[in-house]
Amino acid sequence: MSTPFWLVKALVRTGIARWLPPVRRRLDGGAAYLRYLGDRCLATPLDDLAGLAAFWQAESPDAIDLALSAPRLDVAPSAVPRAAAGRGYPPPGGLPELRAAVADRLHERGLAVSPVDEVLVTAGAAGAFFTALDTFVNPGDKVALFDPTSPLFRLGLLHRRARVRRVPAGTEDGRVRFGMEPFTKALPAAKLLVLADPATPTGGVFAPEDLEQIAWWANKYAVLIYVDESFERFRYEGDPTCLGALAAAKRRTLTAGGVSKGHGLAAARVGWLTGYRHLVRPCPATAALSAPFVATAGQQAALATLRAGEAAFAPVREEFAAKRRYAYERLRGLGLEPAWPAGGFFLWLPVAPLGLSGRAFAERLLAEKRVLVTPGELYGPGGAGHVRVSYAADDGRLREGLSRLAEFVAELRKPTAPQAAEPVPESAAEEPVPVG
Repeated sequence: MSTPFWLVKALVRTGIARWLPPVRRRLDGGAAYLRYLGDRCLATPLDDLAGLAAFWQAESPDAIDLALSAPRLDVAPSAVPRAAAGRGYPPPGGLPELRAAVADRLHERGLAVSPVDEVLVTAGAAGAFFTALDTFVNPGDKVALFDPTSPLFRLGLLHRRARVRRVPAGTEDGRVRFGMEPFTKALPAAKLLVLADPATPTGGVFAPEDLEQIAWWANKYAVLIYVDESFERFRYEGDPTCLGALAAAKRRTLTAGGVSKGHGLAAARVGWLTGYRHLVRPCPATAALSAPFVATAGQQAALATLRAGEAAFAPVREEFAAKRRYAYERLRGLGLEPAWPAGGFFLWLPVAPLGLSGRAFAERLLAEKRVLVTPGELYGPGGAGHVRVSYAADDGRLREGLSRLAEFVAELRKPTAPQAAEPVPESAAEEPVPVG
């Protein structure tokens, strides 16, 4: 007989559950983390899922699987290598060799995680974020968020009816700047702090000393941290400090990434969520009910690119660094003031001095010059009066796009000739105006 949800919730929220022997045995030392779990995670039928997983597919080579829920065909599309196509469903948590490759990559950056129970393969970095929200955040929970930031964060939090507390942030010489007073005011009673490093849309990076401050204050107020490192490969400046590796943050930080941005494999839809085992362990349960499997072909592609190492990527980063300088100088030459980015592949451009909102600028630029940029308003209140300009296009299209943008800016600045007043006929001028 299953325990009613209201009783499970009451036991967890009052703290009684953490002292119950069956709970302590099941969580293997992680009972203290029950307080962070959201209602969606607490309501997940773990026993049913475990029973289903036990009969999902036969792993033993001498087993005869008579429980197949999908056929295993001996043919595969010519576009998909046989090794990538795989046979049957992949393991729910991700291919073991891919999880090991992710763990190895993070270890190179100073973050030690176990591929067995501290790495979860997800449907892209977006899947990692949504899994974290469904596991830990309830409607009404307070979540701190740097602003401006990815629309994905804002929309995901709004969808789950969280109470967002924004921390205004800017960029100075490629570094993310934020005031400590609004930051520390946003943390008390918060369940989660969300950030990206390098940050989108500004391209700023967090300095090591700022990450230390973030970790200290989050630890002080018992706030979980979610950090998205999707753009980490495009970090050009600053010390590459991994927030989750800091002593004060290690046991409360979830680190997400993927192959869409840094590896150019957006179509593979492969990401990962990593962190302390008592934080990651509940996540597969909620992921299993929304996106239980990441396609084997995509995982194989991700594994191949992770195994390629960083040496092959160095020329790509150098090329993008050169594009960064070129695009920055072109925009500066127009009399504009883009923020200098230390990461990512985009420039954060203020357009309010031109008399337009970010949305109006983007809409008119697209309509009049067929150039697409992203309105800053999509990134939160801090994005008002800005647009994000990507320099990830090939060289020819980047040059042409910036040339059209230059034409558009020049036309905006061209003074409008005053219209001559229409002459008034003498008869009309002399005609008396009727009264009453």
